[in-house]
Amino acid sequence: MVKGRLEAFSDGVIAIIITIMVLEIKVPHGFNLAALRPLIPVFLSYVLSFIYIGIYWNNHHHLLQAVRHVNGRILWANLHLLFWLSLIPFVTGWMGENHFAPIPVVFYGTVLLLTAIAYFILTQTLVSHHGKDSPLAIAVTGNFKEKISVVFYAVAIPLAFVNSWFACALYALVAVMWLIPDRRIEKTLTS
Repeated sequence: MVKGRLEAFSDGVIAIIITIMVLEIKVPHGFNLAALRPLIPVFLSYVLSFIYIGIYWNNHHHLLQAVRHVNGRILWANLHLLFWLSLIPFVTGWMGENHFAPIPVVFYGTVLLLTAIAYFILTQTLVSHHGKDSPLAIAVTGNFKEKISVVFYAVAIPLAFVNSWFACALYALVAVMWLIPDRRIEKTLTS
């Protein structure tokens, strides 16, 4: 099967996820700056989640540049990733509305962790389909950022019960790490 439909569907779902997140930010009833103060946690959680969605969209795009074709297993692995991404608006809103309370922060981190695992599964499914000697397989070796991200999530989730702001700082640190695009696929495809 060609990869075009998978890319188009994924792009559409990600666009809807971002739209849902921004629509969850309610317009304040006041007309002065003080009316915006209660929205600060909601806005901060939105910014963090928007960055995460952008990172996944960017990396998903790069990943699929190294793919020639897909099969049913890849479609299901991609749907698995989109499922976890689609929960980000819910946990984002819950976390922001509750001013970064521990339980919503734990759920936020859990969704981030499961999204990272789903992305890893998609990557491994693609490598399995294209072969261990494929440009894709060569490009995704040396996955330090993936491993350290999972470690940070695993530390941040229980840390949220102690200090939810430190947990959120770890989530933000992972996002900052990934803001620098992963150039492995570009390097492999252009060499």
